[in-house]
Amino acid sequence: MKKIVLTGGGTLGHVTPHLALIPRLKEAGYEIHYIGTENGMEAPKMRAVEGVTYHAVKSGKLRRYHSWQNFTDPFRVIAGAFQSARLMGKIKPDVVFSKGGFVAVPVVFGAWLHRIPVLCHESDLTPGLANKLCKPFASRFATTFPECAEALGKKAEMTGTPLRPELFTGSRKKGLELLGFDGSKPVLLMMGGSSGARSVNACLRESLPKLSAFDVAHICGKGNLDPALDNTPGYKQIEFLDADLPDVLACTDLVLSRAGANALCEFQALGRPMLLIPYPKGASRGDQILNAKSLEKRGLCHVLMQENMTAETLPEAIEAAWADKEKLEEALRNAPPANGTDRVLEMIEEIQG
Repeated sequence: MKKIVLTGGGTLGHVTPHLALIPRLKEAGYEIHYIGTENGMEAPKMRAVEGVTYHAVKSGKLRRYHSWQNFTDPFRVIAGAFQSARLMGKIKPDVVFSKGGFVAVPVVFGAWLHRIPVLCHESDLTPGLANKLCKPFASRFATTFPECAEALGKKAEMTGTPLRPELFTGSRKKGLELLGFDGSKPVLLMMGGSSGARSVNACLRESLPKLSAFDVAHICGKGNLDPALDNTPGYKQIEFLDADLPDVLACTDLVLSRAGANALCEFQALGRPMLLIPYPKGASRGDQILNAKSLEKRGLCHVLMQENMTAETLPEAIEAAWADKEKLEEALRNAPPANGTDRVLEMIEEIQG
């Protein structure tokens, strides 16, 4: 039986592509191991997946800002590299697939010490720090954006992102029933990521009187519900969706969202027109701005920068995106495939020789 080690952590974006690949890897007969941190976001998710053996290693966070932990975490990374190397010797995998994040660096290095081929995936338009550090030790790179493949050079290929197959099985009828909408108005879906997007949440709620042409489904993030808006006609707020998300996406006519790469791939693969409000630079490394601008340049979305967002400009931007709906849908249909599941699986096989 062939063996594969999966790794990646820090955000859900480093985990969900693995969830798309795991059923297909099982079908292909792989014994699946996952190396992550003891208490990171990836730990409970992967420990709950049947047929996956979870291994925890030490890892430091890769920071771009000043912190006293910048002096101690390199030692944790070194310790994690030795732990990972020992695990590679014990598991003897045929291949490693890394989704990035700080835990991936020691794992990829440990695989390189044992001459185990590694495929890394980068979701954003520019390579993250972890993948930059992994580049000398990786066999190949798969990327979501063409700009990233170009930046990483000969090792890289644009593939799209592995997407969960259940995303494509949603029921519009079930989605409308869940939200309490009758389907007479177009559905505007707001998604801000796993922790929400408080500034966009607040602005959308302030803008509701000007959005009466839409039924608004608002996934606002854990702890961000506004009880004062319960039972507001044409407005449904939900903290988080998992199993029901495909149904809600099936009844969505226009998406208002941050610009995380995995979410963008899902919306693109489903052909949903988008208005994106990327996470501002200064609060991040600016990757969401680059992601959004890349899609906008290709005619796949509209973009409203957060610094320009008000209760007046947001409804105007939503109306403009809705007026451009047919043009956006056509561009989405003609774009390269966003679902990279098949090609990533092919590359996993290819790098094993």
